Amino acid sequence: MSVKPVVRYEKKGHAAFVTLDRPEVLNAMNLRMHTELAEVWDDVEDDDEVWAVVLTGEGDRAFSVGQDLKELAARDRVGNGGPATFGSRDKPGWPRLTERFQMAKPIIAKVDGYALGGGFEIALSCDVIVAADRATFGLPEARFGLMSGAGGVFRLTRQIPYKAAMGHLVTGRTMTAARAYELGLVNEVVPAEQLDFSTQKWLDDVLRCAPLAVRAVKEAAAASAHLPLNQAFVTRYAWEERRMHSEDAVEGPRAYTERREPRWTGR
Repeated sequence: MSVKPVVRYEKKGHAAFVTLDRPEVLNAMNLRMHTELAEVWDDVEDDDEVWAVVLTGEGDRAFSVGQDLKELAARDRVGNGGPATFGSRDKPGWPRLTERFQMAKPIIAKVDGYALGGGFEIALSCDVIVAADRATFGLPEARFGLMSGAGGVFRLTRQIPYKAAMGHLVTGRTMTAARAYELGLVNEVVPAEQLDFSTQKWLDDVLRCAPLAVRAVKEAAAASAHLPLNQAFVTRYAWEERRMHSEDAVEGPRAYTERREPRWTGR
């Protein structure tokens, strides 16, 4: 008898849709989910026909509440837990999305309900977040004697003001979607019934752009974040090298002058 996957992976055109599918436990991430996700991300990176990804959680109660603490406690009871700190090396599903620092294709997180702990961390590693107005974000790990080891402690302090980030990290307090938007953490907040429509609009706009240009933008933005401006200008970026010598770099201006929609090839 086959076992039902806990991650759904579908492709439509140049888009991939990844759904965390354990709604009965608010899409908590167990080791099996991490293993399945690693296979998905490998395929996303390898498939030239995938230009963008939408990541979400099944149901309207949670994007994901993060690590499956019941599974962790059970492993600890039999001596199979072990101490854990930053990163997932040597664990199932490595490298997880939070550590795929070279992932070039843009990922849109569609968030409804709770995005807590590792669920929030995986959303933080996405490029765009679209949230329902009832979404709730938080990193409660300190309340459980744990650490936001999938990068939350690093990403949150980089993506919102430091004091605001620390206020949430050292208390475990949650934030509303509206507050996340105020802090610049979320790109758009919409009523829950409009979440699918709004996310699709973001996806359509991404796919309207040249795929190599989008990857070059993502790579250059991430790789230059810590660089002085003059050094950022002279640094070489792999995807930018590909973009500037691509057919699409010629197609874009040509389509504009011919008053037609560009026909991107990703080559």
